[in-house]
Amino acid sequence: MKIGYLSSCFAGIAGKRLSKVEANLLCSNQHEFNGDRGLRTLLGTGNGRQRFQTTFLYMSDLEVIHREGEMTWYDAREKNLSRTEWRLYFPTTDVMLKAKEKDTLIICRKTDGTLLVIIAQSGDTVENQLKWLFGIRQEEQSEFDVKDTFPACNDGLDFVAGIILEQIGIEPDCAVGSSYLEEMISKFGGSFPSTREFSEYARNTLDDVDSVSDPDDSLLRWMEREEILFRTLERHMVAKRLKQGFVSEEGVDVDDFIRFSLSVQNRRKSRAGHAFENHVEKLLIDHGIYSSRNPVVEKNKHPDFLFPDIRAYYDRSFSASCLTMLGVKSTCKDRWRQILSEADRIERKHLLTLEAAISENQTEEMKAGRIQLVLPEKIHATYTKEQQKWLYSVEGFLNEVKERQNICGWVPGI
Repeated sequence: MKIGYLSSCFAGIAGKRLSKVEANLLCSNQHEFNGDRGLRTLLGTGNGRQRFQTTFLYMSDLEVIHREGEMTWYDAREKNLSRTEWRLYFPTTDVMLKAKEKDTLIICRKTDGTLLVIIAQSGDTVENQLKWLFGIRQEEQSEFDVKDTFPACNDGLDFVAGIILEQIGIEPDCAVGSSYLEEMISKFGGSFPSTREFSEYARNTLDDVDSVSDPDDSLLRWMEREEILFRTLERHMVAKRLKQGFVSEEGVDVDDFIRFSLSVQNRRKSRAGHAFENHVEKLLIDHGIYSSRNPVVEKNKHPDFLFPDIRAYYDRSFSASCLTMLGVKSTCKDRWRQILSEADRIERKHLLTLEAAISENQTEEMKAGRIQLVLPEKIHATYTKEQQKWLYSVEGFLNEVKERQNICGWVPGI
């Protein structure tokens, strides 16, 4: 994501934590915000009454509600030459009806002239992520906190920012990938290669990555590069298929279009998880760490990685204290609980993710479940100071596993 990408999408945003009165307002019949200084800065007062096509989103860690509508920005005293009273009118929607006291409200003015209104549930991970993305202050405030410039994610966090942007309907910036399109078409014959092959290709386009000396940065850069290249190739292939159309002898084939659309979405979801595992596996190889990927354990469970390997896991003479399990999830939300029932011999499990700003409620639950969270070091900054004391870096995790490997002396195949 190039520096300034947020500014190319948004002319500005206004955010605040909802008071009890404001939350009740959103759910009442009085569908207007007072045009305080923040809203006047965001929407302006020089163009008279304005109507904005608006996307409304309610976001929690468990659900996302999406509605389309219109908002009206007007001066209720426009005929009064000595006084103004600006208001922002909004319609009744399922989104507004979900609002609660202390939820975060963000009104985004997009560069295409439309508005995006987000209500994020208080205390959830998604609220923390949006505040980090837009640089919104955490403390209570009576007026909107307005931003017309945004923190540039140019220090290795581009991929993380892109994940959050996609959740609110903004496609991540893939401009870098266009220079590789012809090469990818030639190399892969106009089709998608296997995930392993594509991950290797993505890594090979970066010649300034040192996975041994800086595994944290390497993992982030590999993931970001593969995402950019995949989206570039995907856009080319989807556009090609759309040009062919979805027409059968009976006319427009709606079912065929739906099947194609679902295949695109399913490929995206599946590929992201496999790509993360592929790059983690490369780090393990580069660091000389033994492991088994996706082995079968009790109850037919498939942990992502077992250390030193599956033979050691089933060897009861091999101490459980020398075993390690790593769950790998590029994003996790509530899915981190899936690893609790994997690898019964291992009480303390590790979870590697790229999820920014996971809520304190969630990380406390992880601690209680004896799960150690592992993240690339640069993502630690999106967490609270207290949470950061507990987090592992990728390098820290690798060093711990290498130390166990050296102490326990297991050699695969012997």
